[in-house]
Amino acid sequence: MSISRFVIAISFALLSSLASLDAQVPSDNASRIALRLDTSEAEAVLAILDKRSAGTAITDADWQNLFATEPYVRLKKREASMHRDFTDDDFKKFVLSPELLSKNSALRQTLDAWKQKDLIASARRDLSYLPEHAVIKAKVFPVIKPKTNSFVFDTQTDPTIFLYLDPEESAANFENTVAHELHHIGFSSVGPLAEERQKDLPTNVKPAVDWMGAFGEGFAMLAAAGGPDVDPQATSSSQDQARWKHDMANFNQDLASLQEFFLDVINGTLASKDKIDEKGYTFFGEQGPWYTVGYKMAVIVEKRYGRKVLIDCMLDPRELLARYNVAADEINHRDLRQHLALWSPELTRAIRFRLVDGN
Repeated sequence: MSISRFVIAISFALLSSLASLDAQVPSDNASRIALRLDTSEAEAVLAILDKRSAGTAITDADWQNLFATEPYVRLKKREASMHRDFTDDDFKKFVLSPELLSKNSALRQTLDAWKQKDLIASARRDLSYLPEHAVIKAKVFPVIKPKTNSFVFDTQTDPTIFLYLDPEESAANFENTVAHELHHIGFSSVGPLAEERQKDLPTNVKPAVDWMGAFGEGFAMLAAAGGPDVDPQATSSSQDQARWKHDMANFNQDLASLQEFFLDVINGTLASKDKIDEKGYTFFGEQGPWYTVGYKMAVIVEKRYGRKVLIDCMLDPRELLARYNVAADEINHRDLRQHLALWSPELTRAIRFRLVDGN
């Protein structure tokens, strides 16, 4: 998955139905979910491609219909905010390219398949992995565009998930990707609760605990899957599945690397925010340690303590580390054939968190 996960993990919110998403939400969740799947940009591009295939003249009205869609307007705004060149003329050249025309049929089939997925059900699944006051509100834009990246934009005022329409991505994986991002969006809606839990952190400890929030990638993997006994990569390509299996096998080493990072932050070895962030970003990768270590800790904690306790850990990642240590130590004593790495006493003392009741 190519979306910039850390940006997504830190903030989000908003969606209301379009196309096939006019499904009714049960009354108990009606005020907590608002989803809008807007395929208008992709539909407008495909309409032009259909005309090209038929040898029909493309009119100014066709272009204006495309350029007036909300996904296109927002995409243009986003590229401008990144100081990237993005003009209507350049986009016309992209739409008129032979390469895009050759993908017309595959793009249509992909969009039609994506539109059939029940994103409301995905949001409900996410809510079962979020604090009770969390809400999931966002827009989802499948778009046909020159760059193949996907991303979240305008997270504070009008949160939107842009997804590159990729014929290589199955509808099931599209749904899983959206579910992953919607969990981030839902969690951001209860950000003040997390801030309250961590308000008294020492200045040297706070940056480390803030970065521990990136374990939210693991939470989102678990929530998107729907439970600790469901393969989180079930909808992924064989290549992605192989990478995930390989990286999960490196759990102990990756935990140790993250621990070194946290201690370097706390001890001042990484003194500036730029240096801290530079190092922290290295643990993302395609689905690096923030995902794999976060996911495995979340699964172990849920199986040991239950989902309610795991959700509580989301509000303070220090509790996640503490709960994981207890549960992993029990596993190590039960099964001597495996050894799960633990967070060191040096780190647990430094982050100033102690379980009142280990159970």
